[in-house]
Amino acid sequence: MLVGINAQKLFVTRDYRNAGISRYIGSIASRLPEVPGDERYLLYTNEGLRRWPGVEGPRLRIAPSFFPTTAPIARILWEQLVLPALAMKNGLDLLHCPLNVQPVTVACPVVLTIHDLTFIHYPDRFSVVKRRYLATLTRYSARRARRILADSAATRDDVVQAFGIPADRVDVVYPAYDSDFRPYDLGDAQDAAALTEFRRRHGLAERVIFYQGTLEPRKNVDRLVHAYARLVERGLPHQLVLAGGKGWQYEAIFAAIEQHGLQRRVLLPGYVPREEQPLWYNSAELFVYPSQYEGFGLPPLEAMACGVPVVTSNTSSLPEVVGSAGTTVNVDNVEALAEAMVAVLLDPYKAQAMREAGLQRAATFTWEAAADACVRAYRTAAGAPLPALVPA
Repeated sequence: MLVGINAQKLFVTRDYRNAGISRYIGSIASRLPEVPGDERYLLYTNEGLRRWPGVEGPRLRIAPSFFPTTAPIARILWEQLVLPALAMKNGLDLLHCPLNVQPVTVACPVVLTIHDLTFIHYPDRFSVVKRRYLATLTRYSARRARRILADSAATRDDVVQAFGIPADRVDVVYPAYDSDFRPYDLGDAQDAAALTEFRRRHGLAERVIFYQGTLEPRKNVDRLVHAYARLVERGLPHQLVLAGGKGWQYEAIFAAIEQHGLQRRVLLPGYVPREEQPLWYNSAELFVYPSQYEGFGLPPLEAMACGVPVVTSNTSSLPEVVGSAGTTVNVDNVEALAEAMVAVLLDPYKAQAMREAGLQRAATFTWEAAADACVRAYRTAAGAPLPALVPA
C-alpha cells in the first residue's frame, strides 16, 4: 500500500515553525517505516524541505512542492487543486491529511487527523474568513474520511457531537514528547553545569513556578497571576515565569500583574526556543497550565517527562494527559487554583510523589505507539467501505 501524507506543515528547522503540527507530522512520519509491514510512504512537503537525511529510505520518500506553499493561501490552493492530481498521478492507495482538512475531491480513501475544534469553541479567536473555512471544510472532511484520528478522547467526543460522526469511525492517537524532555541529573557534571548557566543567564530565582504557552484568554493566564498573588501574600518566595509569545487579548495578564504589584516577581521571557524548553521545565519546582480547552495538552506532558509536578485544568483533554499523576482543578476558581499550587509547593513528600508518578505517566505516551496506531488506521481505512453519513 502506498500512503501519501500531506506534510506541507512539516519543518525540520530549529525555529518557531518546527512546533505543534510540524512536530506531530515529523515525529510520526519518521517512525512509520519502523512499523512492520509492506506500506510505503510518500511525504508531500513544502518547497523548503527537499531532503530529510536519516529518514528517507526504501519505505519513505520526499516529494517537495515545486512552488511556494508556506503562505496559507498558497497552501490551501495546493491542497485543493494540486494534491488530488498528485494522488492520482502517484497511484496513492490512501491519503493522510493531518490537519483537519482534506481535498474536496480526491480519488483515494482518506485518513483525517483532527487536533481540536478551537474554531468552534472559541470562534472569536479567528477571523471571519478563517473560521468559516475551518468550520465548513473540517465538517465536510470529517464526514467523508474513511477514518478520523483524534488527539484525545475529549477531541473524539467533540468530533462525534459536532459533526455527527459515528464514534467507531474515530481513533484516538495520542501525541507524545521528544527524548530531550527528561529530568536533568544534578549529580551529572554536564547537566548541572548546563542548568546552572541557564538559570544564571535568565536571572531565575531559586524557586520557580513555570507556565509555557501562548498568552491569550483561552489559557487563563490572568487567573494564574491572580492565584499567584495569593501565594505571594502568604509569603511564598517563588518566582512566576510566564513563557510564551503574545497571542490576542493578552492585556488582562499584564493588568493582573500590575494590579497586584508583581512586576518584580513575574518574568516574561516571551517565546521560548525549542532547544531551551527542557531547561525551562527543569528549572521549575511546579508547572501550572490552567488552559480552558486543549485538543491535547502537550506542555503538561513535557513537564511530567522532565520530572516536574503539574497542576492543570479539569476540562477537555487535560485530565487524560496527566491522569492521577497531576492535580486537576477548576481553574475558573482562583482560590482553588492557588490552594492546589500551595499543596504541592509546601509538601515535599507530595511533590516527590507527583514527580515519580508523572515520569511513569509520561512514559506511556510514545511516538512509536502513535505511528503504530496510524498504520492500523491506514489498514482499516484501506479496506473499509465509504462512510454512511448521518444527516448534518
